[in-house]
Amino acid sequence: MTLRTILITGASSGIGRGLALSLARHDTILHLGGRDRGRLDATVEACRRLGADARPHVLDVTDRAGMERWIREVGADRLDMVFASAGITGGAHARDDEGAAFETAGQIRRIIAVDLDGALNTILPALDIMKGQDRDGQGRRGQICAISSVAGLVSYPGTASYSAAKAALDRFMVATGAYAGKAGIHLTSVCCAFVDTPMVARNRFPMPGLVSVNKAVRIILRGVALRKRRVIFPRWLVMGSRFMDMLPVGVAEAYYLRQPTGKPGSLPPVEEKG
Repeated sequence: MTLRTILITGASSGIGRGLALSLARHDTILHLGGRDRGRLDATVEACRRLGADARPHVLDVTDRAGMERWIREVGADRLDMVFASAGITGGAHARDDEGAAFETAGQIRRIIAVDLDGALNTILPALDIMKGQDRDGQGRRGQICAISSVAGLVSYPGTASYSAAKAALDRFMVATGAYAGKAGIHLTSVCCAFVDTPMVARNRFPMPGLVSVNKAVRIILRGVALRKRRVIFPRWLVMGSRFMDMLPVGVAEAYYLRQPTGKPGSLPPVEEKG
């Protein structure tokens, strides 16, 4: 389908910014959302230099009413493509004297609020709009892509809330897509490993399978163009993670607890809000 009107959350940096720059062209209207005004404006200006009609909107994806208003305004005429790219990550704090490690309640709720509820605040209004749109010449009404994570395929001890949020998002997108496709709305979930973005730059551990933003964006856009339900990369790490998740919990845990990845205290704390 022709992608003329595109909405992207998390466009201030990382994958969201990369998607915006890759999709910027003369016949495209880009509605770009983010929390950081300065970085969002920089993305918008870069997209405009590439010929796109780029329009910024500063808001937090956890603002359900604000997201609803924005997306409905954008989709008043037609909404062709949505990328739910906003996300945060965090892990358990440093071990205590007993060897235990926990996330704070505030961090858990913030990660769930952004990575799951924030994605749904993007996806659900977009779905509603697309259901009411006319089909194009190929019988399609729209596409929605959500950025999940390989973390959603495993029960990693150090990143419990992040894994839980991404698992729920991936399952929602893949399962909902079965019937949404009958209505001409294609859903894609992206299960990727580490992408070299500002979000992971402060991680204090080796990041296996780390890929550049440009490579990640190319893979995502190719998957969307092929109308894949789930896009995975790097394949070896995703498939290995799926295998680990089939093992008895104690066996997988014994391996994970020996790894530096996501070790308690190795991820920066999450900004806790309301």
